[in-house]
Amino acid sequence: MSSPAREMHDVYVGVGSNLGKRIEHLKFAVDALEELGTCRCSSVYETAPVGYAEQPDFLNMVVHVSTPLSACEMLAALQDIETRAKRVRDIRFGPRTLDCDVLLYDDDYICFKDFQVPHPRMWSRAFVLVPLAELTPARKGLGGRNISALAEEQRQRDEVHHVGRFW
Repeated sequence: MSSPAREMHDVYVGVGSNLGKRIEHLKFAVDALEELGTCRCSSVYETAPVGYAEQPDFLNMVVHVSTPLSACEMLAALQDIETRAKRVRDIRFGPRTLDCDVLLYDDDYICFKDFQVPHPRMWSRAFVLVPLAELTPARKGLGGRNISALAEEQRQRDEVHHVGRFW
């Protein structure tokens, strides 16, 4: 007797790196995410750091993962991926080899002390919204506006440089 199929979930993951061979860190993340489910990737963008400014620029992208993992399982998997990429958490918003954040999980709203979905700061960050708009432009976001409109508005405030599509 076979076990029942697990429900698949649509998860959008923000991925960024600003230390070392940044594109290789992004590739490591994409490879690891492909072990969790089927993936589609946005282009890669380069942006200045937000918050703590005394650090190198970031490469950022968004990966859509169709996975059977629960939201909490996905968070644990992303933290494991960051650890395997030798991420060090010295300075809040500081430099890192790899940063992986759950941006959206299905249409769910999740609120724990250290885990909130939709990601609470994504709506004001062009480095998240611009690549997210490539993957799900019509999806509704903050204030009921679609992601592409929110991305365009944020893009006018923050510089986001298209690097290319690698995956």
